[in-house]
Amino acid sequence: MTIIPLSDVPAPAVESLLDRAFGADRHGRTAYRLRAGTVPIAALSFAILDGADLAGTIQCWPVELSGDDGAAVPMILVGPVAVEPAIQRGGIGRQLMAHMLAAADASDIAGARALMLIGDPEYYGRFFGFTAEATAAWRLPGRFEPRRLLARGDGVPHHSGAVRARV
Repeated sequence: MTIIPLSDVPAPAVESLLDRAFGADRHGRTAYRLRAGTVPIAALSFAILDGADLAGTIQCWPVELSGDDGAAVPMILVGPVAVEPAIQRGGIGRQLMAHMLAAADASDIAGARALMLIGDPEYYGRFFGFTAEATAAWRLPGRFEPRRLLARGDGVPHHSGAVRARV
């Protein structure tokens, strides 16, 4: 397995993998609405190849918490993490997350100390330290399960507000 920048993979191949991993109806999900109008952060978006075959991808997006107090805090939305369905549960997603987290820790990208995602707290908490401790008063542009709204990092805001795309 080889991890490469996502920008080195043709966009149609990424979209095809996302369709196989999440279904063609994935565009209606809250996370898609949240990042509308933005492009993935190239330095934090990766693909993993199995030989010449695309095995998985991870994308990160610029968002912010527009606080009810008027402050805007830059954050990064992590995901989707997509793995070819036939090889899921083989650690590929975990490799992509670990690689992205190391890149975020080493970067000075705005929001890199305030990562957020919508995902399984048992998985993302256990392996990567994401929790819902700071997110209870956050609002998103669509439906979500509050226990699945997770964040990680010393820059994560602990106040109420609306999460939105950072353009």
